[in-house]
Amino acid sequence: MSSPAPGQTNLGLSPNLGGLLCYVPCCLGFIFSVVVAIVEKQSRFLRFHAFQSLLLHAAGFVIGIGCWVVQMALAFMHLGLVGLLISLLQLAISVGLLVVSIFMMIKANGGEEFQLPMIGEMAKKWAYSA
Repeated sequence: MSSPAPGQTNLGLSPNLGGLLCYVPCCLGFIFSVVVAIVEKQSRFLRFHAFQSLLLHAAGFVIGIGCWVVQMALAFMHLGLVGLLISLLQLAISVGLLVVSIFMMIKANGGEEFQLPMIGEMAKKWAYSA
């Protein structure tokens, strides 16, 4: 859906800029998304990107914890070499999440409600239900 997000938000910035800020890497986007999810009442566009960003960050966190647990189990079983492969997999996933975040920053700044597979529909339901 490509429709510019008109108007302002409760936060006093344009929805496109707010949507972009939701996907900023390194915890900044996560913190901004939490604030938007709690405070924002006017812009459904911004709420959508906040919820989708939160779900994306949560998926990355769960995958990271899962990889860490597998690495620890492999180290305990003296299979450190296989653990190295898990580390490489974790690195590839991290780079992939960075690429998705940059892609979503571009889409949000362009005023588009691009839905990511699996989490986009849930984010939309949460954003438009309030």
